[in-house]
Amino acid sequence: MAADNEPKGCVRGATRWTTRLIIGALLAGLVVVGGTAVRVWQVARISDHSKADAIVVLGAAQYDGTPSSVFEARLDQAYNLFKKGVAPLVVTVGGKQLGDNYTEAASGKTYLQSRGVPADRILAVETGSDTLQSVEAVARALHARGKTSAVLVSDPWHSLRTRTMARDEGLEAWTAPTRTGPAVYTRESQAHGIFRETFALIWYRITHYSADFEYTAEQ
Repeated sequence: MAADNEPKGCVRGATRWTTRLIIGALLAGLVVVGGTAVRVWQVARISDHSKADAIVVLGAAQYDGTPSSVFEARLDQAYNLFKKGVAPLVVTVGGKQLGDNYTEAASGKTYLQSRGVPADRILAVETGSDTLQSVEAVARALHARGKTSAVLVSDPWHSLRTRTMARDEGLEAWTAPTRTGPAVYTRESQAHGIFRETFALIWYRITHYSADFEYTAEQ
């Protein structure tokens, strides 16, 4: 009888261990997701105006050369930082979608010039269709000019991921996000931003690939 019961006991033991492993993995996943979400929220609240070599504005949608409300809010923040003397150079970055007449970088430069920033104080890096490509392009452009530090301007919830990527590219980087625009208008858009960036950052840390999803807040 003991011999007959032994396989059943082994099966029950294996089942218990499998269950524990699954529960442990789920709990670990929840800790990672929760911890990352908290960091996204914490860094979103930071606005560091320390002196830098450049102010970098992450691109967003533009319509025939006119920045969307999301992009305009970022550009206005960059303008304010420039006027405060945070950096002598503003970098706009971003390519264009199929059918567009203008790049995000070019439309951003035109907007800043219209606000009074001298053209020779704006560097348009006209490449990048997602955050990682844009950050990589900016890092190459700054390093080529002997510049090593940058304050990054984007939406608050985007700050941790952009900062992480910029530091991975060898830049001394910190953030001063916009406090206006659709990304911060409502609790719904804030929750969406934190959720989105939490999983995008986890994906980047695991794979070092970009994970830009469609931005659903009104632009």
